[in-house]
Amino acid sequence: MAKSTKRTKQTTLLDQIAEQLRQQGIDLESLCCGDLEGSRLKVVCVAPTLRDSVAELGRAARDQVVMVRLDEATTRKLDAWVETGALRSRSQAAALFIQEGLAVRDRELAALEEAIRGVDQAKQRLRAKAKEVLGTAEEAE
Repeated sequence: MAKSTKRTKQTTLLDQIAEQLRQQGIDLESLCCGDLEGSRLKVVCVAPTLRDSVAELGRAARDQVVMVRLDEATTRKLDAWVETGALRSRSQAAALFIQEGLAVRDRELAALEEAIRGVDQAKQRLRAKAKEVLGTAEEAE
């Protein structure tokens, strides 16, 4: 796609987002510093409620344990969500917000996963070449 066409589509999308925010009483220009069109502004759209995410979390098996250390402020925020009754535990709150955070960064994570696949393939080629050159450990004994 030509650079000017891509720029036009981005500008149009930004204009649409800004207009929708204005209709909700939010002035995007006042929230951002500098020129919006010239910036590398990233707009993240989040559903007004986490209801669907909480429901999905309740349906999905959570059988993996991850230990994590949090600062006191973050722990208080998780506890506040539990205190509302929307979530049953710190564990459920942490799982929800980890899942939501990963969803926001999905494109970046997909690129990292592709790079990891490339590294894994290179390791497989290295092992195959080493086996070809050196033989197997059983052959060496």
